[in-house]
Amino acid sequence: FARMFVQVCLYFYCKFLWRCLKFVVRKLTGQCELQRICYNTKPGAARTMKIEASLKGSKSKRLQTSVNVHPDAIEKTIDDIMELKRINPDINPQLGVSLQACLLQIVGYRNLIAEVEKLRREPYDSENPQHEEMLLKLWKCLKPNSPLKARISKQWCEIGFQGDDPKTDFRGMGLLGLYNLVYFAEWDTEIAQQVLTDSLHPKYREVTKKELSQLSKAEWEKKKFDKAIGYSFAIVGINITDLAYNLLVSGALKTHFYNVAPEAPTLTHFQQTFCYLMHEFHKFWIDEDPLDIMEFNRVREKFYKRILRQLQNPEMALCPHFAASESLINM
Repeated sequence: FARMFVQVCLYFYCKFLWRCLKFVVRKLTGQCELQRICYNTKPGAARTMKIEASLKGSKSKRLQTSVNVHPDAIEKTIDDIMELKRINPDINPQLGVSLQACLLQIVGYRNLIAEVEKLRREPYDSENPQHEEMLLKLWKCLKPNSPLKARISKQWCEIGFQGDDPKTDFRGMGLLGLYNLVYFAEWDTEIAQQVLTDSLHPKYREVTKKELSQLSKAEWEKKKFDKAIGYSFAIVGINITDLAYNLLVSGALKTHFYNVAPEAPTLTHFQQTFCYLMHEFHKFWIDEDPLDIMEFNRVREKFYKRILRQLQNPEMALCPHFAASESLINM
């Protein structure tokens, strides 16, 4: 109880002290916190995340709710902020522009979560012609020279599904998993086909003497003749969709999206990020050199932590390797 009491007192003391400090700084500089952030921080995640924290931490309810407005109400929200902070827009025209860009990103990120969540919750329906069309498109993009003999077929295992009918594999991520796989196969076809081929026919390499000294005879035999371990492409794609979803919902992807999306991040940005993660995970899997497929969860968790560490850098942008995102990265 004593420790809790001290923590509560410390919290209120620091909060009061911080507000006093902001008041003093404003009097000395003639600028509010939002002005100082916009004028002293370059555009991108660093600026947008500071603006977001400033608005959410404000004692004004109007400022707190400004991060949750509809995109169509952003201009009016900017006017309200300028009025509340007693900032003359004619003297500070750039401030309004900067705040608008930041709010578009903040509100857009929230809306993107809602859009992704909606897709994740929508189950695959084999009676829906659009769902079936997308599934068949996935096959055609990945196996253009091998016609699918039947809708229910063992052939689906060739692209990494678990059984004769892929619809059962989408239960965890719903339509989101299918959307991401189709996007990868359609817009980054060459890489997707190469990753698929590698997952089916992993490359062999000799075990080094150092590795040999660290392995038992049984492990060495397994590693030597199963090098490298393959995996189920489609199932891994659905799993990486789950990883990307968790990065999005946790807020970790704000760093990336605020750096690559000049305004509101969209579903396309999310799908491009998925493509990047698929490609990077494939390389990571080979480098990790797992003994067998049972190590998948360990490798996935290690990969997830590596991406999280990268995203802790406010200047980080997960640079997609494919041409579809080059224009965004260069903005």
